[in-house]
Amino acid sequence: MNGNVETIGFFNLALAFLPVFPVLYICYRWQVEPGKALYALGRMLIQLLLIGYCLNFIFAADRSWVIILVLAVMLFASSWISLTSLEAQRRLLYRQALAAIGLAGGVNLFVIAVGVLELEPWYSPRYLVPLAGMIFANAMNTVSLAAERMAAELAAGHAYDKARAVAFRASLIPLLNSLLAVGLVSLPGMMTGQILSGVSPLIAARYQIMVMAMMLGAAGGASALFLLFSRAAYLGWRSTTAEARE
Repeated sequence: MNGNVETIGFFNLALAFLPVFPVLYICYRWQVEPGKALYALGRMLIQLLLIGYCLNFIFAADRSWVIILVLAVMLFASSWISLTSLEAQRRLLYRQALAAIGLAGGVNLFVIAVGVLELEPWYSPRYLVPLAGMIFANAMNTVSLAAERMAAELAAGHAYDKARAVAFRASLIPLLNSLLAVGLVSLPGMMTGQILSGVSPLIAARYQIMVMAMMLGAAGGASALFLLFSRAAYLGWRSTTAEARE
């Protein structure tokens, strides 16, 4: 492949959506929120097209304050989205989610950028922005799972310590499954992309090992910190809910 990624034409890209239409049709026939699936698909298209133009600007700017601003937007957005399943408690738990994702994600990003990759400069956008995206996205997912499961366990009347352990375990299931499957069932995105661009599979494997360790540290840390930080909020919410029922 001469070390270059093949350019996908718009017509060829449109062909990728052919298998999607049967799924949308099934959603419609089975009344499984077809509008939501279509909205998600449309939003994905708009977001990715816009981010392509934004990344061109960010990479060209090559300024530390621009990168810090981008990371801040990622952090605030991921913290808000992580509590989508808990609309009623979103404002109550937002600060805890923000602190958990920011602390766990920030520490892991620092270790990778400064310790592992030794980036020069430290804010190198071509590395820092994609890595931060992976870190915050995975932390967001684990916090979301932990938050929802914690609320369910407390609503069922379980003690806080037991509910916390169950919620933490549940939040790590998708990530642990991906660790078990990597290399056997799937080749992850970063490794696949590097191989397609002509990088040696051995080098790509090292980068993927770094990414998997990074995601587990950030996601697991964010989930644990969120559950610790939100203890008072959850217990207060359970007391209020119990009083309302009585």
